[in-house]
Amino acid sequence: MHTRPYVGRFAPSPTGPLHAGSLVAAVASYLDARAHHGTWLVRIEDIDEGRTVPGAAEGILHLLATLGMHPDGEVVWQSARKQLYQEAADKIAAHTYPCGCNRREIADSRLGLAPDGSAIYPGTCRHGLAPGRTARSLRVRVPDAGADGETVSFTDRFAGTVTQHLATESGDFVLKRADGFWAYQLAVVVDDAEQGVTDVVRGTDLIDSTPRQIYLQRLLGVPTPRYLHVPVVRNELGEKLSKQTGAVAVAPGDAQAALAELQRAAGFLGLDVAGAASISEFWQKAVPAWSELLSERGVR
Repeated sequence: MHTRPYVGRFAPSPTGPLHAGSLVAAVASYLDARAHHGTWLVRIEDIDEGRTVPGAAEGILHLLATLGMHPDGEVVWQSARKQLYQEAADKIAAHTYPCGCNRREIADSRLGLAPDGSAIYPGTCRHGLAPGRTARSLRVRVPDAGADGETVSFTDRFAGTVTQHLATESGDFVLKRADGFWAYQLAVVVDDAEQGVTDVVRGTDLIDSTPRQIYLQRLLGVPTPRYLHVPVVRNELGEKLSKQTGAVAVAPGDAQAALAELQRAAGFLGLDVAGAASISEFWQKAVPAWSELLSERGVR
């Protein structure tokens, strides 16, 4: 049962402007918060500073405002929160170890790929660095296959039960990368806990990361949010729409173009918002339409 006051969030990475796929995730997270009379936060996930595009975050925030999506609180920037990530890593130090392996060595182990496409780590440095090796990254140790806590299951509000065997489908994963930046898995867990996030609504491309995040939540002793992963937008080749696959930026030139962008996102989510003549009217129609969609799917 959902007992805590609803707190949701949209957390874009400023590696470029928002495209249609990321707008769908933004709209879904906003609608879910409003349908639950909750708080909606915006967090700029710029922890990977090497990929951050100058001005992209400001452009995203301006676009959200143009589309009528205003956060209920101060915007948080991951790049300003590194001390929190260090403190979290220190707290679970008994479960972490330095790793000297590079990507090629891990790929050559032929253990295969995790569900999200990352190489499964073979555990080379689990029991200490080999002579002559220097630490490149920091990894968290997952339980051995079949051990308590190795299998992580959760109920996604759209997808149903999702189960992952950490030992065989993930391996010991990175908390701090070789380039010195904190990894997404740790940063997102720390931020969601610190901000009191109760509900995470995001694209289904991130559903395979969720068991690792739940594992970290358990190690850190913080609550696990509810999760809802919406389908991702794909291009004509069936590829996930992204900056890497040539996704076009959402850049409405006027209010009518902005409304059209929102209507396209709502249509992708299966919402009927026909007849909305303005952005404010769109949201007046879209929030109850989202509630109706949840009800039809038996989702709270």
